[in-house]
Amino acid sequence: MPEPRFAVNCSILLTRLPLRERLDAVRAAGFEAAEFWWPFPTATPGDAEIEAFVDAIRASGLRLAGLNLFAGDMPGGDRGVVSWPGREDELLASVRVAAYVGAELGCRNFNALYGNRLPGRDPAEQDAVADHNLAAAAAGLAGIGGTVLIEPVSGIDAYPLRTAAQVVAVADRVGATNVGLLLDVYHLSINGDDVAAAIERFRDRVAHVQLADAPGRGAPGTGTLPLRAWVDDLLAGGYDGWMALEHVSDDADPFAWRAEGSWR
Repeated sequence: MPEPRFAVNCSILLTRLPLRERLDAVRAAGFEAAEFWWPFPTATPGDAEIEAFVDAIRASGLRLAGLNLFAGDMPGGDRGVVSWPGREDELLASVRVAAYVGAELGCRNFNALYGNRLPGRDPAEQDAVADHNLAAAAAGLAGIGGTVLIEPVSGIDAYPLRTAAQVVAVADRVGATNVGLLLDVYHLSINGDDVAAAIERFRDRVAHVQLADAPGRGAPGTGTLPLRAWVDDLLAGGYDGWMALEHVSDDADPFAWRAEGSWR
């Protein structure tokens, strides 16, 4: 059985550190890759901002395993603009930035958060906008071999994609071959999806994996989820991509669980 290849989500872990120190800490902890949510304050960062981010990743020696597209005001509760009428230009501007960053750093996974349902808007209209935007994002990233990831999300009642089956249904509607399921086992578990069944049913649709335990969204071993069993199932079934650690931790060493062998 191969060992999992862990990447660290640097938008949720070690955020007390400046970017370059954060990346250095990830590298010093023995990891080879990082991923980020959209790392810029707007969908249209300036060239200097983009180059500073690229230079920081390159200087760290880490691979960039995944990058979110522009997702609106995340601290304010937004969870993407893919399905929001009137935000198409922002989404597609972030696709162009992501394609550049991906080409520079070898990143091929790009998470397109679907977006919350908007009060007073027809869900069917939002879905049509999403289909158009996802197809355009897939086309815009195809040139670098990029894959558009679609993710189920928990904790936001207005977010419509909560199960693996719902995500795959959206990917099937779009029809592009480079649109895949981001299997975030924490969100799926919180939403009540059967993760083991989802892995079995959609094994060939899983394009990226994110891990956190529940309850609490803590490190592996801090909750009750059978993370090791799910990871082993994915590996045994041929998944050879990155498994991103997207958990929260205030510990001085948020990765001590690996040495302790405490995750199940």
